[in-house]
Amino acid sequence: MADFDWLFFMEVLVGGLLSGVMYSLVAIGFVLIYKTSGVLNFAQGAMLLFAALTFVSVTERGISFPLAFAITFAIMVVIGIAVERTVLRPLTNKPPITLFMATLGLSYIIEGAAQLIWGTQVHGLDLGIEDVPFDVGGVYISQFDIFAAVVAASMVLLLSVFFRYTRIGLGFRAVADDQFAALAVGLRLPWIWATVWATAGLVALVAGLLWGARAGVQFSLSLIVLKALPVLVLGGFDSILGAILGGLLIGASEKLAEVYIGGYFGGGIEGWFAYVIALAFLLVRPSGLFGQKLVERV
Repeated sequence: MADFDWLFFMEVLVGGLLSGVMYSLVAIGFVLIYKTSGVLNFAQGAMLLFAALTFVSVTERGISFPLAFAITFAIMVVIGIAVERTVLRPLTNKPPITLFMATLGLSYIIEGAAQLIWGTQVHGLDLGIEDVPFDVGGVYISQFDIFAAVVAASMVLLLSVFFRYTRIGLGFRAVADDQFAALAVGLRLPWIWATVWATAGLVALVAGLLWGARAGVQFSLSLIVLKALPVLVLGGFDSILGAILGGLLIGASEKLAEVYIGGYFGGGIEGWFAYVIALAFLLVRPSGLFGQKLVERV
């Protein structure tokens, strides 16, 4: 232990935690939909891709960043509301597998539409933040990772405040707890569902910009959604707090595993180690750290 490089350990750990914040942002898009409608929205990755492609394609035509963001946000709101009204609302009270297959098919439709509209070429996305190391007490941290984590954390904080203290947010929480009780007190479920889908579109836009700036705006960007699944398993599919903590745990564990035990497996375990953790966690606590248990023991 005397030869252990603690500064390097902290560098790897902090890098993993910063990546985990971005995983959490993607996972929250799932949680928002699942809490109100019970749908595991597998199209969230396609929405993320479409948002990033739309934004970068608009900016390449000379439109300023704020206006491009507003235009893309408006488009994502329209897509979210259209999906809720034309696809999911007619499938209300259908079996979960039917809803899951609907969102899976929807993801391919959105990806196909993105390819038809914007083409298949890879786009670069520059947010004005250089990806260079920043020295913090001897620990080198990427400036872009810090920026992305701050943006993601701010987004999570704003969503938490919105759903806790606003009228719509209180309605959202009521629907998440009991849809029938929410109907009984006069809440308009279609309006709340539409708002939640619009919010999910905003989350997809912000996550798409951050991941697009890091990895380039390309069609593999939709696979980022797969990184959110272990996060949801750990934190719980219906918990925003669980998505945050699950993202931090997954981000830190996969980075540390790659550096310290990856050599024993020939390297490259970062891509699948999170699923090993998720599978082991499912065997112990299927509902996740903060997920609602479906069956209570007597």
